Amino acid sequence: MTALYEFPYLVTTTDIDDMGHANNVSYIRWMQDAAVAHSRECGWFSARYREIDAAWVARTHFIEYLQPAYEGDEIVVLTWVSDLKKITSRRKYKMIRPSDDTVLATAETNWAFISLSKQQPKRIPTEVADSFPLLPKDKEP
Repeated sequence: MTALYEFPYLVTTTDIDDMGHANNVSYIRWMQDAAVAHSRECGWFSARYREIDAAWVARTHFIEYLQPAYEGDEIVVLTWVSDLKKITSRRKYKMIRPSDDTVLATAETNWAFISLSKQQPKRIPTEVADSFPLLPKDKEP
């Protein structure tokens, strides 16, 4: 398990909007895909969450768009967990285009841990919390 996870992605035609660059919704999808991939890397697949009757749901997203991404761009979504509380976790993201070291966006999501069967908040079990190392603020990219 790693605190800082790198999720590579190739911007496709389906990501592009009428303005010729990646649509805002694509960034949110990339964030979610990176978070799910990092969770798997830490040993938490969908089936394992279902076994403990749990899931993560987004409470809030914040994105600051800095530069556009275009079709064919190879990007990397860096993601890390910055805090874990009783039922929430803040995950941060930095989307970059390595070919020219351009930061495309910075973002964060406040995730809530819920019971699947009750659809209500649920305390994050120690076994889950211990699987996600926190990245200290002074180590953030």
